[in-house]
Amino acid sequence: MAEPNAISIIPPVVVLTLAIILRRPILSLVLGALVGLALLDPATVLANFADASLKVMGDETIGWLILVCGTFGALIALLVHTGGALAFGRNALKMAKGPKSSLLMTYFLGVIIFIDDYLNALTVGETMRRVTDKFKISREMLAYVVDSTAAPICVLVPLSTWAVFFGGLLVDNGVAGEGQGISTYIQAIPYMLYAWVAVIMVPLVIFGIVPLFGPMKKAELAAKQGQPALEQIDLEEVHTPDHYAAKAIEQEFEQADTQGKLVNFLVPIGLLVAFTVYFDIDVWKGLLATLAVTIPFYMVQRLMPLADMLEQMINGFKCMLPAIGTVIAAFIFKDVCDQLLLPQYVINALSPYMTAGLLPAMVFLSMAILAFATGSSWGIFAVTIPIVMPLAIAVDANIPLVIGALLSASSFGSQACFYSDSTVLAAQGSDCNLVSHAITQLPYALIAAAIAFVGFLIIA
Repeated sequence: MAEPNAISIIPPVVVLTLAIILRRPILSLVLGALVGLALLDPATVLANFADASLKVMGDETIGWLILVCGTFGALIALLVHTGGALAFGRNALKMAKGPKSSLLMTYFLGVIIFIDDYLNALTVGETMRRVTDKFKISREMLAYVVDSTAAPICVLVPLSTWAVFFGGLLVDNGVAGEGQGISTYIQAIPYMLYAWVAVIMVPLVIFGIVPLFGPMKKAELAAKQGQPALEQIDLEEVHTPDHYAAKAIEQEFEQADTQGKLVNFLVPIGLLVAFTVYFDIDVWKGLLATLAVTIPFYMVQRLMPLADMLEQMINGFKCMLPAIGTVIAAFIFKDVCDQLLLPQYVINALSPYMTAGLLPAMVFLSMAILAFATGSSWGIFAVTIPIVMPLAIAVDANIPLVIGALLSASSFGSQACFYSDSTVLAAQGSDCNLVSHAITQLPYALIAAAIAFVGFLIIA
């Protein structure tokens, strides 16, 4: 496609429509990518799809994601099978006296695990699920709390994978000087309005200051009555791949050592955080180092033979394949959107309104739409920063404010998009139907986005 035009918005519309109707995100993304490729060249759709798939699979980020996601699944399997996660749940249950306190514990645990949104979403959902189940809290509410303290928290803490990635992009694009990426990032933290609002909204929802409404209210009423939430929001039960993966972990819990010790949960999690920080916020290296210590630690206690440990780790890796598949499909879809010049079209359509005063709000709006449509929060930032930042400098806009708007849009897309990696993992960790989670949390994400948009207008 030589010039950006309105045709580029067709694939995102197709994906969003199919994701809601079919509730199969991988299929929706693949079909959306095929539609986009057909718009580019109907005669070479399959060949171009094969090329795009190979390009994505050769991407270092995808390789990193597969290793991190799968290995974390392996670590979860060990934590579950040895009874460590059950022990954590039992101890948390002693402190949780009711629905509100159990959700607050979920919230605080999400704030504490700030290193990475994948780590956050999986750990918090998996460990708190049984605690919230006791008080008849819907899985949708649990997944909302988990998702709201995943990407938004990681954005706000400069010691996270998000900060390292985005700080590097700021340096690569000349926005920050060599070695100044993180310091520039820190200057923008006060202006990451969506992340702040999303995190603050959670306790307000828990205490009822922000009332339950819409699909979330129906899901909570259904949970209180012991009924399936999906029936209450007029959705037919579908056993999606993420549902099966979560059920596999559920079975691991059923087979777990009921006499497990709390230390067998706290030590690996503490090591993971410590090693990840030690290796300059590299979760992959942190996971390897954690397993290198955790496996001998479990062997000394004779919790299970080494062969059984390896088998559990392989099963844990398998449980993460649906989430990995969804993210891979999202990257393929993003590549097709890039070929259709979708980011450039959105930027060009909004450029007449981009004065110094309106720029931050318009950047947030346009990038939030893109991140929501494509499910690629990191990728959208990487694609659009070379376009947005020169424009910001040209109109003499507040640079930290514009960076805050970009990162706010990224965290919104990560949380709100039906098929983003964070949404998928929050749903899987909470054993909640993916689309049910996305539909119930979307109104709250949109409220936070609206407040952030107004905030950018006021500040600018």
